[in-house]
This record gives sequence, C-alpha cells and structure tokens, in this order.
Amino acid sequence: MSGRPSEASSGAAKPVVGTEHFAALDLRVGRVLAVEPFPEARKPAWKLTVDFGPEVGELRTSAQVTNYSETELVGRQVVGAVNLGTRRIAGFTSEFLVIGGLAPDGSVSLLLPDTDLPPGSPVA
Repeated sequence: MSGRPSEASSGAAKPVVGTEHFAALDLRVGRVLAVEPFPEARKPAWKLTVDFGPEVGELRTSAQVTNYSETELVGRQVVGAVNLGTRRIAGFTSEFLVIGGLAPDGSVSLLLPDTDLPPGSPVA
C-alpha cells in the first residue's frame, strides 16, 4: 500500500463520509527503521519498515516515495493508516498505507508531525 496517484489526484472533493468513518481509521505516527529497493514493483517504490510503537509494532509497506532517498527516509517520522489490512504488491505483503500529499507532478510529500512524537502516537 502506498501513496498512489488516483482519481483523488485530480483535486476533486470526495463525498462526505461523516466523522464515524474517519474515526474508524487508525492513523499513527511511526519512525522509518529500514528502506530497501523494490525493483519488482511496476512503478518506482521503496520497501519501508516502520516502527509504530509497542501496541502496533513494526510494519512494512511498499511506498512510491522515490523522490526521497534512503538516507532521507531512515529515521524520519511518517504517518500511516495501520488498520486497512494487507495487500500483495509484486509478491510483497504491504501492511499499512503511508500518508502524504500528492504534488501536481505525481510525487508524494510525506506528512509528518512538527514535533518529535513517540512511535505509535495516534493521529487525531
């Protein structure tokens, strides 16, 4: 699961879903522990291992964030949706969705808190 350009990248507003649907998402702050190349992916991507703290643990994802280097990602805090289930991507099990903003060129700008938070901190 990754920040992927889709119909959302058009900028069109999505339908109203209500706060109960938003509250069902488990959005957490995590810290990137490892970054690996993912040459099997159809679109350029990294395999990320992220620590989401003791309640969630370490999760892995495929993320189309190759506009960031490995050194820019390791140690960086990210925001992830950790309760969407898993998805197989080119033989790799992606366990969460990393959250970012889509730039006009399709690149992803990762969201992060403006202060250092403990891994696993909920996003409200």
